[in-house]
Amino acid sequence: MRQAGTMSPARIYSRPSGARYQDEHRKWQGIPSIERTRGGRLYVNWYTGMETETGGNFVVVTSSDDDGATWSGPRFVVEHDDPEVRVYDPCLWRDPSDRLWLTWNQSRDFFDGRVGVWIATTDNPDSDEPVWTEPRRIANGLMMNKPTVLFDGTWLFPTAIWACHTPTEEHPLEAERFSNVYVSTDEGETVSYLGGADVPNRSFDEHMVVEKSDGRLWMLVRRFDGVGESFSEDGGKTWSPGRLSHIDGPCSRFHIRRLPSGRLLMINHADFGDRRSREEIEQQGNVKEWKGRTNLTAFLSDDDGATWPHRLRLDDREDVSYPDAAIGPDGQIFVVYDHDRFGDRGVYLARFTEDDILAGRLNSAGSATRVLVNRALALPEPEGDSPSPLNPATTG
Repeated sequence: MRQAGTMSPARIYSRPSGARYQDEHRKWQGIPSIERTRGGRLYVNWYTGMETETGGNFVVVTSSDDDGATWSGPRFVVEHDDPEVRVYDPCLWRDPSDRLWLTWNQSRDFFDGRVGVWIATTDNPDSDEPVWTEPRRIANGLMMNKPTVLFDGTWLFPTAIWACHTPTEEHPLEAERFSNVYVSTDEGETVSYLGGADVPNRSFDEHMVVEKSDGRLWMLVRRFDGVGESFSEDGGKTWSPGRLSHIDGPCSRFHIRRLPSGRLLMINHADFGDRRSREEIEQQGNVKEWKGRTNLTAFLSDDDGATWPHRLRLDDREDVSYPDAAIGPDGQIFVVYDHDRFGDRGVYLARFTEDDILAGRLNSAGSATRVLVNRALALPEPEGDSPSPLNPATTG
C-alpha cells in the first residue's frame, strides 16, 4: 500500500532494475557518505533522482569488498512512495557495536521547515543480503554528518533546522531552528532533543561535534564566511554564543573526527581563493553555484584543533566537495566526495594514512587519490521503458 507524506517512511529496495536507478540514466548526483564494516566492506551512498534537488529525490547505496577497486553498482535505493517527498543528505555510520546505520532526511520538496531524520540499521552488513530494521524517525530537522560518541558512551546526533532558507510550510519549531544535537544514552534505542547552538551567518549548518581533551564539546558549523564554532561545558545542553572560528572554508561541508592516535583529522578546502558573498548566494534559487570548492585537503592537528600544520592534498580540481570519512582497523583513512554534480557527476574515493598526511605525500602501500566510485552518465532512458517492480530489501 502506497504511503503519502513525510511522516511515513521511505522504503529500502534491493538491487533496483529500473532504468532511472542505473548509472547510465541518472541525471545528476552528489553529497556522499562512507563507512567501513568490521569485515572490511566499504559502503558509499549519495542522493540523486529527478532533474535536480527536489521532491522525488532518492538515495543510492553501493558497496566494495576490495577497498574500492570495484563497486557493486546500485546495491540499494531508498525512495519514498510520495513523489513530493524527497529523500536526501544520507549518512552512513558504524556504531560502537559494529551495527551499520543508514540515515536519510525526508522533506516535502526542497525544505518544508520540519524535515525529519530517518534511520535503518543492520547487524550483518558483511552479508550478501543485509537485514535492515524497519525505518524509524529519530529527530526533527536533518542530519548529514556522523554522530559523535563521547568518552562516557553518550551518543550525540548533529541535526539542524535551517535558518538560512525560507520553509514552504509552517511548523511550531522555532526553538529548534539552530545547529542542534539530539542525544542517546542507550545505544540508539531512544533519541531525544538535547540542545542547540546559535551560530550567526550559518549556511545549511552541516555541523559536527568533537570532544576536546578538557571535556568541552566543540561544535563546528558551516558559515557563509568560513567555519563557525560554539562550545558546551555541560554535555551539549547549552552552548556558547556562536562565532567565527580560526578555520576558514568556502561555505561548504567539511569533516572532522578524532583518530585512534589522538590527533584530530579534518577534511576541508585549502588555498581556495574567492568565495561567493552571502548576498550573491541568497539571490540564487534552491540549487546554488559556489566558488572556492577546490583543493580538497586532509589536515592533522597535534594540539586538539588549535593548529593544523600537517596536510595532504586529495584533489585540486574545481567543484570537489562534501567529504566524509571512515577509518579502518589498521589506521587507513577512506574519504569520499563528489565532483561536478551536474557535469562529471562523479563520486570519488581517497585512501591514505596518518603517515601520508605527516609526510605530505602518498607513501603507504595501497594509498591512492581520485579513485572513481561511481559516475552517472545522464543518458536518455529507453523509450517506452516502464518502471520495473522494486524488490524490498530484507527487513527484520
